[in-house]
Order: sequence, then C-alpha cells, then structure tokens
Amino acid sequence: MAYDLITMGRIGVDLYPLQTGVPLAQVSSFGKFLGGSATNVAVAAARLGRRTAVITRTGDDAFGAYLHEALQGFGVDDRWVTPVPGLNTPVTFCEIFPPDDFPLYFYRQPKAPDLEIDAHELDLDAVRDAHIFWMTGTGLSEEPSRTATLAALAHRAKAGTTVFDLDWRPMFWKDPDAARPFYAEALRHTTVAVGNLDEVEVATGVREPQAAAQALLDAGVEIAVVKQGPKGVLAVSRDGDRAEVPPLPVNVLNGLGAGDAFGGSLCHGLLEGWDLEKIMRHANAAGAIVASRLECSSAMPTPEEIDAALTAGAVL
Repeated sequence: MAYDLITMGRIGVDLYPLQTGVPLAQVSSFGKFLGGSATNVAVAAARLGRRTAVITRTGDDAFGAYLHEALQGFGVDDRWVTPVPGLNTPVTFCEIFPPDDFPLYFYRQPKAPDLEIDAHELDLDAVRDAHIFWMTGTGLSEEPSRTATLAALAHRAKAGTTVFDLDWRPMFWKDPDAARPFYAEALRHTTVAVGNLDEVEVATGVREPQAAAQALLDAGVEIAVVKQGPKGVLAVSRDGDRAEVPPLPVNVLNGLGAGDAFGGSLCHGLLEGWDLEKIMRHANAAGAIVASRLECSSAMPTPEEIDAALTAGAVL
C-alpha cells in the first residue's frame, strides 16, 4: 500500500529549555523531543490520521535509538531511518523569548547523518508511489544528500504531489547564491513550494509576496505558498485560485515547530482535495496550536483540536 506521505530530510533531538525568557547560559533544565523539520511534518500528518514515513539518517548512538522509539510512538514508519557509523545524532538547543524570538543552536558537527542519505540506498519505487513526497532545502546543502534528493525528485517526475519545503537555514550554506541553482533544479520537479519571505527570496530573488508566488509558479510549481508571518499566508495556484488567510489569534509560547504543523496539515488538506482557502485556514490553525505549546513533535494537534480552534476563531 502506498504511503500518504513520505518526507526526506532532517532529524535530530530537540533539547528545549523548561524555563521561558531565560538565556541558554542560565537554563537549568531541558525537555528532550524528537526534532527536525521533515520528520516533524511526518509526525504532524500522522497525528491527522495519515500513513507516513521519513527518509533520514541518525548516528549509531543512544540518541538515534531514542529517535526510532519516538517515531514508532508517533506512528511514523522508520524503516528508512538508518544509522551512520562514526557520526553523532544531531542535537538542537533553543532559547524561548515569546512572542517572537526563538534562537536555534544546531550541533551538527562534523557532519549531520541526515546529510549522508545516499541515492543508491533509496527505495525509489516507494518514493514514486507515495501520494505526497516532501523534501527540504537543507537536503540540498551537501553531498551525498543533494544528489539523493534530486534523484528522488527526478525519479518521481511530478507523480502525485511533490512538495518542496524551501527551508532556508543560512548556517548550512556559504551564501544564498550558492543555494539558488539547486533550488531552481528542485523546483523543476515539484508541484508545491512552501516558504516564508526569507526562503522565497532565496529561491526566486524576489521578496514581495505576490511577485514571489508568481516567480515560484514560473519556476514550474502548481501551487505557491508564501508564509508572511503576522500578515498570514498567501497561496496561489497555476489555475488561478488564490487564498490569503490571516493568522489565527494565539498567545505564543514557542513558535518553533509551527511551520512543521502547518506542513503536515497542508499535506492532509491536499490529500482531502480541499480548496486552497480551507487548506490554508486548517494549516494556520495547526501551526497556531503548536505555537501555543512548548514542544514541537509531541505538540502536533489532533483533528479535533484544529476543528475547535477554527470554530472558536482563536487558540484558547
């Protein structure tokens, strides 16, 4: 049976402070959570009832074992999560300064195992057959992950829905100019592009939301989704559909992970065949719910929680 969603990209352990408004140097206790954007998207979609799997790699260590246990607990198939001897499972710390300051500290040296995904080890038939395949910009930042990601895209050849999470992380690249050729190549093979203003600017050279959406469509996608922060989200399709949806009111505790919840809900809505506005409203609500919670993966909302937030018009 084909998967509803296969994601490919980062995985790691998130160590989040259990105190808010405190610099990392002064934090005394942390919570340990499954992390990594592509992995969190698979968790978010699984929470909405979808059959999901993730393609990634961990270290051959205790944190890697923890991530397998967490994935299985969330109902995400971990068969394509494999260890890389000699590399450590990545760890990410953050600081929490609500409502809008959440610095991230990535510990991925000397190299993250999820950048060691090899094209020769991919189950390309499963990638092709999945209803949705989700890949990220970080996966393009280094070899052999770059070649593996582009090989998966080429083999899929726009079968079903292929989502490019633009996922710009400047610490993983020399500069935006180094990323643009690889982003352009990936866009040729994808049907949906998702990114915030910084990310669409890296992908297209354009920052203004309407122009950036059009540039993504011109690059080959069928649907462009531009997240505008406090101004909400803009979605434009090649056939002329358009939705611009404001954010759902929420008291933000930790904004990290909201985009991943948005992504899981986006996939769910696409699979349901909803119109663009309904997809965006549902995804906005999912993201807002996670922003109201400390953690990411374990905070992903259920369908009932999203429906309640939409009915209330806010995250209560």
